[in-house]
Amino acid sequence: MGLDQYAYSIDSEGNKREIAYWRKHPNLQGWMESLWQIKGCPNNHEDSDPMGLSNFNCIPLELDDEDIDCLENAIVGKKLPETGGFFFGDDSDDYYREQDLEFVNKARLALDSGDKVYYDSWW
Repeated sequence: MGLDQYAYSIDSEGNKREIAYWRKHPNLQGWMESLWQIKGCPNNHEDSDPMGLSNFNCIPLELDDEDIDCLENAIVGKKLPETGGFFFGDDSDDYYREQDLEFVNKARLALDSGDKVYYDSWW
């Protein structure tokens, strides 16, 4: 068990293509959860469960050009928020830095071609 994270694109015909996968990258999860909250928790009707835990689990989050730019700035500036969770593992920002930037490039290419880009996670 643990935090599994995915990014994928969907083209105009509905074809889904994985463009990134992370295993236990908690600070990326924290950044994406913050974005999800800023966007008004799309795809979810409540902000938290009765125990106050986040419901940002198994919820696809659509990313646009501005989101990708902000993510790149956070990665390059080493400003992904410190995030913890029982299944999340330890800080892995340095380990995933190159892969994160590769995802940024792939996401931009997908968006430029008219595809939609999503982040999703399961823990």
